[in-house]
Amino acid sequence: MAGHEIPEPKDRKQVADPRSEPRTVEEARPACDPAFRHGVVVGFDGSTSSERALAYAIGMAGRSGSGLIIVHVANRLPTTVWAGCEPPVFVDVPDHRTEVLGLELACADYLSDVPWVLVERGGDICHELEEVGREYSADAIVVGSTHGIVGRIFGSVAGRLARRAQRPVVVIP
Repeated sequence: MAGHEIPEPKDRKQVADPRSEPRTVEEARPACDPAFRHGVVVGFDGSTSSERALAYAIGMAGRSGSGLIIVHVANRLPTTVWAGCEPPVFVDVPDHRTEVLGLELACADYLSDVPWVLVERGGDICHELEEVGREYSADAIVVGSTHGIVGRIFGSVAGRLARRAQRPVVVIP
């Protein structure tokens, strides 16, 4: 079958223009919903401090008449996969906590007064909260404070975010 060529289907649609320039990641990312532009970003992981931050952010979004962008930064577990004699491959395994949080939030009565969206990200919490804030042109980022010795030793998310963010950060005790 050498030299046999399969003809192109007549109804084939061109996906991309071969003469076009490649776009950057920011240009390729779909635009966010305009209803959530200039909204309030809140970091949420289901902890007590993040629940308090969520309650404050709901009130803040309700008073300003804006949307609420709830961000869960998922813990990605790096897993090494060995395939025969090939070198190891690192794979991100999602923690599925976002699905559980999404179901809990969807059933919550206290979120019925404001429009909200749940955004999942993976990576550094501070960077991802600021990135979502930038994407949505958020008016503020609301986070809960860290209690305990780990936050005092390594620095809290709230403290790091307050130092590096380009928009107001509200820290709820």
